[in-house]
Amino acid sequence: MSTPTQERIPLTLITGFLGSGKTTLLGALLRDPLLCDAVVLVNELGEVPLDHHLLRHVDEKTVVLDSGCICCTIRTDLVDELRDLQVRVHRGELPAFRRVIVETTGLADPVPVLATLLQDPLLAAHYMSDGVVTTVDAINAELQARQQPEWAKQVVVADRIVLTKTDLSGVDEAGVAALVRSLNPVAEMIVGIAGDVPAAALIGLGVLAEDRRAEQVQAWLEAVEADAHHGHDHHSGVHAMALRFDEPLDWTMFGLWLSMLLQSHGDHVLRVKGLLDTGADGPLVLHGVQHVIHPPTHLASWPDDDHASRIVLIVRDIARSDIANSIVTFDRLAKPN
Repeated sequence: MSTPTQERIPLTLITGFLGSGKTTLLGALLRDPLLCDAVVLVNELGEVPLDHHLLRHVDEKTVVLDSGCICCTIRTDLVDELRDLQVRVHRGELPAFRRVIVETTGLADPVPVLATLLQDPLLAAHYMSDGVVTTVDAINAELQARQQPEWAKQVVVADRIVLTKTDLSGVDEAGVAALVRSLNPVAEMIVGIAGDVPAAALIGLGVLAEDRRAEQVQAWLEAVEADAHHGHDHHSGVHAMALRFDEPLDWTMFGLWLSMLLQSHGDHVLRVKGLLDTGADGPLVLHGVQHVIHPPTHLASWPDDDHASRIVLIVRDIARSDIANSIVTFDRLAKPN
């Protein structure tokens, strides 16, 4: 069952490393009237779901996914829970809801959740990804960046980043912000003291909203260009790059190139967005997270006067020259002799 208007229900993913303040943030968010009709799914490790009890007094509709690590078993659990929510509403056992929030464990990889929404036909018909919110512990960010690859993944895939514990003594907020920006130059950063962040700043991001895709890619392009201009020192081998092609791209050959890139280096291609000139009146909009590529969308017109194909990638341990050379080769193969 879907909502009365048959509109897909937005799902917001809240992630962040251990102790970074996810539950504090979520507890504060659930007191915001904007989330009065939200259902919360909490995935936790351990036999005692302490975080669930902390949230229960705020929102009685919290559902606990306690079967293990989100990156290993949440695919099945999340499918079951989201389907069950629809059934319970249909039976009158649960009030109608207009939003779902999933809080992951601190060691989670957010990508499987996004993949689940796209790959399960029933879920894709009823739910849509509305963005990834990542909490970053300002006290321990430098150490976690050096030692925890999960931390870097959570930062890179974020659409919004909430810096926590910035009010504690000894915190170099500017340094932490620069570290985060070096990994993800495109996500908006918000300082959250004790979870004090308005819900409006973290929901309605519209990752899959067709009318905002072009603007999002434009923002990515501008951020990557600014990052390159300032010469940030990139950590963990992660860096953003922008590619430009003034001639139209052959979509079939480009799709083949992208498929081969993800097949060979999918774990290292963390984000990809693009406006592609494939010969139509408007651009084809590309958006992907690691192995997960959202269905491409054609826009009726370009967002500006620049009709060149522009692609932004955030990658780890892949040289810009290798990617640029490979895509140029495929583009040449697509052109007649």
